[in-house]
Amino acid sequence: MGKRPLTGEPLSLDLANTRWLEEDEARDSLVTSAGTREWLREVGLIRPEANLDVVRKNLIQSRSVIRELLEHRADERYLRKLNAVLAKGAVLEQLSPRGSEAVYDVGDNWFASWMCARNLVHLFRTFPGRIRRCANPVCVLYFLDATKNGTRRWCSMKTCGNRAKADRHYRRVKQR
Repeated sequence: MGKRPLTGEPLSLDLANTRWLEEDEARDSLVTSAGTREWLREVGLIRPEANLDVVRKNLIQSRSVIRELLEHRADERYLRKLNAVLAKGAVLEQLSPRGSEAVYDVGDNWFASWMCARNLVHLFRTFPGRIRRCANPVCVLYFLDATKNGTRRWCSMKTCGNRAKADRHYRRVKQR
């Protein structure tokens, strides 16, 4: 399996992007325990006490819900499913000598999924119009458009953007 494209997006989008197309073939980082462990390591969500098989199952389920919500934001079925993941944990505010701290009260097997669901809520609240799917019709990747003018269209200009430019050029030349 090739290297996963478009890493480094916000956590919920990064989880959504663990499934992608490579040379018209579906790829999935979470299909194996090793791939799941690697993704958890990349995003800093490894919990030593967690059961990796259960975490993997929870992540796959959460990824499906997140992808559906990215496509159909007002669909009650998926809102309920995401809210069920969010109900697995809570943020507790505590005071310490260092000041106020957020403490996450969530089981190890749900921690990664819960953090992704929580991040999606944050993105919908903070950047509702900036969460996009790549404009390449065959691409399945999502990104947060952080450009100043909000006009980013491609997951990567290097891949999908260049492909679209090449296709437009080919059509113009062919019409002559």
